[in-house]
Amino acid sequence: MVDKWLENIKKCKSSTNLDDIRIKILGKNGELTNMFADMKNIPNENKKEFAKNLNEQKINITKAIEGRKISLIKQETKRKLKSSAIDVSKYNMPPDIGALHPITSTMNQIINYFTSLNYEVIDGPLIEDDFHNFEALNLPTYHPARDMQDTFYFNDNKLLRTHTSPVQIRTMLTQKPPIRMIAPGKVFRRDFDITHTPMFNQVEGLVVQDEGHISFANLKHTMQEFLINMFGDVDIRFRPSFFPFTEPSAEVDISCPFCQQKGCQICSKTGWLEVLGCGVVDQNVFEKVALKNCSGFAFGLGVERFAMLLHKIPDLRTLFQSDVRLLRQFR
Repeated sequence: MVDKWLENIKKCKSSTNLDDIRIKILGKNGELTNMFADMKNIPNENKKEFAKNLNEQKINITKAIEGRKISLIKQETKRKLKSSAIDVSKYNMPPDIGALHPITSTMNQIINYFTSLNYEVIDGPLIEDDFHNFEALNLPTYHPARDMQDTFYFNDNKLLRTHTSPVQIRTMLTQKPPIRMIAPGKVFRRDFDITHTPMFNQVEGLVVQDEGHISFANLKHTMQEFLINMFGDVDIRFRPSFFPFTEPSAEVDISCPFCQQKGCQICSKTGWLEVLGCGVVDQNVFEKVALKNCSGFAFGLGVERFAMLLHKIPDLRTLFQSDVRLLRQFR
């Protein structure tokens, strides 16, 4: 009888069936339980041996049931895991990854171009003093750029830099020519419209040497090559302008990529868009930094303006609004 029970337990295929076998053998009316009830019919001298034999059978059956139960649980768990497993090799949805912000990618593109020409990238403080931000750049006290409407001032005569030109001054004060550098970074002005924001990014460049002579022709060639590299086949024009720290000075325009010079809101119906300012460094600036017999040129551009033109973004303010509809286009 015991061998039959053990065989049935061994062949059991599920926890439910195993429980049925347990009840059939060890339940209240189970076969082994009824055998214990028959002890009253056993002679007294045989009861001890009979009970001992039944208890051994009960222990063996219980151990067999517990062992089979553990085995069945493992098998059932393995089947459940297998049936619910995910085949990662079949997962072909495109990953929802991010990307560089268009301003960052444009900044990197500009920096990469000039570093390939052996320009040094130099950083400077965001909070400046009057000397580095204005006076050393040949900006007299009456110049409109000093007006409170343009500059963010602090109570201690400090200010948020309005351009990265102070980095050029700090470089000329600490390094001897030849100098070939760019100064990328954030600047601050009181301005906000379709093409201006209170905080924006600039890249300004400076080339200075004390041997030979750097002319406006050198500057013009450098700017033309740079703009062709950035925008491709565009028309470029230089317009005479005035900057206190350069003489002669020019503003550089490119043909509007939005309308191909037909005239639109972005270019104010002119077909041209200003992209940077430049000029030959004024000798007054060299005197402020104690450099003699030097010549050079400088230029400055707004990174947001370049990002607008490269990616044909009509409103500069959208670059700062974290609109996912815009950002998803650059993933």
